[in-house]
Amino acid sequence: MSWLGVIIAGLITYFTRFSMITFVNGKMINKKVRLVLGYVPSTVFPAIIFPAVFLNDMGSFVEINDPKIFGIFAAVIIGYFSKNIIATILSGLTVYWFFIF
Repeated sequence: MSWLGVIIAGLITYFTRFSMITFVNGKMINKKVRLVLGYVPSTVFPAIIFPAVFLNDMGSFVEINDPKIFGIFAAVIIGYFSKNIIATILSGLTVYWFFIF
């Protein structure tokens, strides 16, 4: 019974998002709304990343010498200067792995 619930929830979510993509014409949205919606990915991404980096399994803040902190700082610096997402990810992971091992 629980698999049926998961499948139904997935279908409802899919069709809700699919309907917005299919039935909303790009010309119906004015330039100001498009400009505001362009900032959504860059505002949602930190909300997803913050708990993974700065909170531990118990929900409290990690210490400053945690390897995740060094990795995120390296990724921010490399990302700011290079503007390359692959270089940003690889630099953050490399620094993180360096401090782990």
